[in-house]
Amino acid sequence: MLADIKGLNEECGVFGIWGHPDAAQLTYYGLHSLQHRGQEGAGIVVTDGERLRIHKGSGLVNDVFSKGEIEGLIGHGAIGHVRYSTAGGNELANVQPLLFRSQTSSLALAHNGNLVNANALKHQLESQGSIFQTTSDTEVLAHLIKRSGYFTLKEKVQNALTMLKGAYAFLVMTENEMMVALDPNGLRPLSLGMLGDAYVVASETCAFDVIGATYVRDVQPGELLIINEDGLTVDRFSTSVQRSMCSMEYIYFSRPDSNIEGINVHAARKSLGKKMFEEAPVEADVVTGVPDSSISAAIGYAEASGIPYEIGLIKNRYVGRTFIQPSQELRELGVKMKLSPVRGIVEGKRVVMVDDSIVRGTTSRRIVKMLRAAGATEVHVRITAPPIAHPCYYGIDTSERAELIASKHSVDEIREIIGADSLSFISVEGLMDGIGRSNSEPNCGQCLACFTGRYPTEIYPDTVLPYEKELV
Repeated sequence: MLADIKGLNEECGVFGIWGHPDAAQLTYYGLHSLQHRGQEGAGIVVTDGERLRIHKGSGLVNDVFSKGEIEGLIGHGAIGHVRYSTAGGNELANVQPLLFRSQTSSLALAHNGNLVNANALKHQLESQGSIFQTTSDTEVLAHLIKRSGYFTLKEKVQNALTMLKGAYAFLVMTENEMMVALDPNGLRPLSLGMLGDAYVVASETCAFDVIGATYVRDVQPGELLIINEDGLTVDRFSTSVQRSMCSMEYIYFSRPDSNIEGINVHAARKSLGKKMFEEAPVEADVVTGVPDSSISAAIGYAEASGIPYEIGLIKNRYVGRTFIQPSQELRELGVKMKLSPVRGIVEGKRVVMVDDSIVRGTTSRRIVKMLRAAGATEVHVRITAPPIAHPCYYGIDTSERAELIASKHSVDEIREIIGADSLSFISVEGLMDGIGRSNSEPNCGQCLACFTGRYPTEIYPDTVLPYEKELV
């Protein structure tokens, strides 16, 4: 569904390249391909081997780099970031990459994810004299690195990373090297590629396709990659790993042309649609999906059922992303601005509306109402995610259980609230089978916490809202 109007918002996207004379320009194109992961801010830091240069700002990549700023970012290495503010707010100071200068060397950071022990670490660091310049949890890593007693930068970074809990895909860059790290649970996607002799890393493989890079492999949980003039060095900062890739990457967040751990996102969503029909068949005249992320699943449902797939909802692509100012009021207003039913397709028809998730229920209710107003005689809603009944503390904008409709209502109650003739969510087992993940390891190699309430990491008390502590 439309994340910006229902409250299921993306985390962030990171992109880095080392060893290419057009590093900044390629990072610009890479960030474009990751724009769906964050629209509130964007930035690039580049190195020429002597100093780090930065440009960042609020808004879309096009807006931030609209006046030739890229031309001034000269260097062979660069890291970039697109942001949706899940922690720290959307102030300009929090837009990444974050750049820190000192007498010895400079340090730039780009981060996708959310640290569940950030507040605890901030209190500890402030008691030792640290002064934070942002409210972003990303800055914690810079202070931990700087205060580390180890001698080499690699040792400092390794030591700092062992103190972090939660979800993080980090890019760290100095004048002379770039480091890449993924949390021990592998909660966020991160891939390594090559463009000629240059190394490329990105949150999604679609960024490689845009710049013509070749996918090499996924960065592994607990791994630390060091890239400099000597090439690539593979090291680790943690050997205690439990793979827990975010399930919503397959269901909603990632672009359909991306591959996550060898599984194509479009194929996974299409398979989820087929599995959804197996679990919840219904007699109907047309199947439609809520653009854009549910189209693949709707096609899969239609193929499995034999019911024709039709474009029953049109997305207005010329309306700005409303979660640049992420208030619930704007999200609700955005439904009518962004979606229109196709009367000629749904009028007089029994419609199966396939969507990826229901968070608050507000958007689903409005879409069902629109389809009925356009003449649909029945509206059957099929959701290719299990009910989201638990908050996410790893970088998805569902951190308050009270806002989650499935936390306090049964499926039939939700059906009545959204006004559907029938409503079904895919089962957790159906989700895993549809994506094609193994059932042989804890969490099936994926994080299912928002569905099951079983979190792959410790959740710190100051991360949870006071009235929700007894629920975790």
